[in-house]
Amino acid sequence: MLHSATCSVVLSPNTPEQFEAMKDEKKVVVLLSGGMDSVTALYEADLQYDVVGAVSFHYGSKHNDREIPFAAFHADRLGVAHCVIHLDFIGDLFESDLLKKGGEIPKGHYEQQNMKKTVVPFRNGIMLSIAAGFAESREAHGLVIAAHAGDHAIYPDCREEFMKAMGDAIRLGTYAEVDVIRPFISMTKADIAGRGQRLGIDYAHTWSCYVGGETHCGECGTCVERREAFMIAGVPDPTTYLTTGPLPPRPVEFA
Repeated sequence: MLHSATCSVVLSPNTPEQFEAMKDEKKVVVLLSGGMDSVTALYEADLQYDVVGAVSFHYGSKHNDREIPFAAFHADRLGVAHCVIHLDFIGDLFESDLLKKGGEIPKGHYEQQNMKKTVVPFRNGIMLSIAAGFAESREAHGLVIAAHAGDHAIYPDCREEFMKAMGDAIRLGTYAEVDVIRPFISMTKADIAGRGQRLGIDYAHTWSCYVGGETHCGECGTCVERREAFMIAGVPDPTTYLTTGPLPPRPVEFA
């Protein structure tokens, strides 16, 4: 933003050329799952910062083996070093239906109370802590995570209070004073889909479905959120789903 005594002009960085002109040389690491949000965050970060690494975590979820190859695909496309960190203890010791040992993935709207069954306890806290150490070891001063406004209803470790506290802890606990950068914290998933279209991202090479089959199921909370995001954003959905029936309504407490 450029300021003078008489006016303010907002630069809208909607093209790669504009981003390059505004690019910060700050070194960052991106948490990259291979889903829509984190892939978009990778491209956004690549235009704004010096991305020195992307980190994926394999923690025994039903969909890790489907999403991580897409993380590798996009990191390779941008020439970013990609590291997969295995957290076997989560799959062995934690309880969640998202894990391979857990129960069936619930169907329905992503804000329904039954979606709490897919929460992996303190997942973001664990991953951010490890990624902070990884970032400082790569002489990075920033850590990019794609948490967005739609995550807050179900996931306690995506909420503003948690993210602020975690960011403070990481900054205070690293010599590099690593910042937690949340480019999408005030955006919806539809906003992210629109942003990704403008960045030219091929969302066919991303994964959302928690079931982890060969094809997106179309009915689990993450599939519903994905379908809804493309629809609201007016962006063509390149995804093949097993089911494309009517989307479930938003729960009354959030409507």
